Amino acid sequence: MSTNPTLAIVQEPPVFLNLKASVDAAETHIRKAADGGANIIAFAECWLPGYPIWLDFAPDAALWDDDGAKALYRILAENSVVQGDEHLKRLQALADDTGTYIVMGSHERAGNTLYNTTFTFSPGADAPAPHRKLIPTYTERLVWGMGDGSTLAAVETPFGTLGSLICWEHWMPLARAAMHARGEAIHIAQWPIVKDMHQVASRHYAFEGRCAVAAAGSVMTKADILSGFRSLGVDAPKAEAMLKSMPGDENTLIHDGGSAIIAADGSYITDPLYGEAGILYGTVDMTRQREACLTLDTDGHYSRPDVFELRVNTKAQTGVRFTDD
Repeated sequence: MSTNPTLAIVQEPPVFLNLKASVDAAETHIRKAADGGANIIAFAECWLPGYPIWLDFAPDAALWDDDGAKALYRILAENSVVQGDEHLKRLQALADDTGTYIVMGSHERAGNTLYNTTFTFSPGADAPAPHRKLIPTYTERLVWGMGDGSTLAAVETPFGTLGSLICWEHWMPLARAAMHARGEAIHIAQWPIVKDMHQVASRHYAFEGRCAVAAAGSVMTKADILSGFRSLGVDAPKAEAMLKSMPGDENTLIHDGGSAIIAADGSYITDPLYGEAGILYGTVDMTRQREACLTLDTDGHYSRPDVFELRVNTKAQTGVRFTDD
């Protein structure tokens, strides 16, 4: 196996809100990326089964007790993964079969709360490693709960440590410091779209962490959104009306991608792809990446532990604990 990993980003639309159909689509994309030589395959934020795009574009998404918003939340909850379920097992089997590492952005349901969760699948693992987004951004708090330090982790690969953060977590300096301390060689930065400031954050992360970064975004037209919803065959006219209320016609590109692969010096290995679907590939030169650490190692020779100290609580936070007498 080469010590220089090939990264792939799947910039394709999911079957919006349809979990099973999106897993079917993911399998096709994963096998294609693996056949294309990818060792690590990344998807965008909440690709499974689609970013809750109505939060950004539907005018009534944040109204109290809105029937459409409630219906969309219910449908999303019914199409979210649960740890240990058949959908995650199927993706784990794909990692085993293809010998690839798969980093999948997902909606995860635990109890009656939804989380924005990245699952990292390693070949031969018993189960994927989850990372729940620590702080849902702005209107995202209408649908997601907060993660905790118990899932701020990374996995080991033959190419070095593989980690990830989600969207605006890349503007949390202490989260970045914690992940840099994990010794990431490869980092997956998941976004709904990788617009200009997201490119800045992803390139900064690569330079600061001296790691390769796959900045993963998605593409979706309004037609993709509505056809995905209709594929469910559910009777939820208020939910469909909210999706229809987003501006533009069915050909309007609501999410326009921007995925890119970035070297440890902040330069592009693979330039951003906007406005179209596809799979991006890029091979990381690990020799050059190691050389970049001569001048900067934020968890080593460029740190000042005598001045600054960060403590990370990795204990799961629960509101109720049952103990025996």
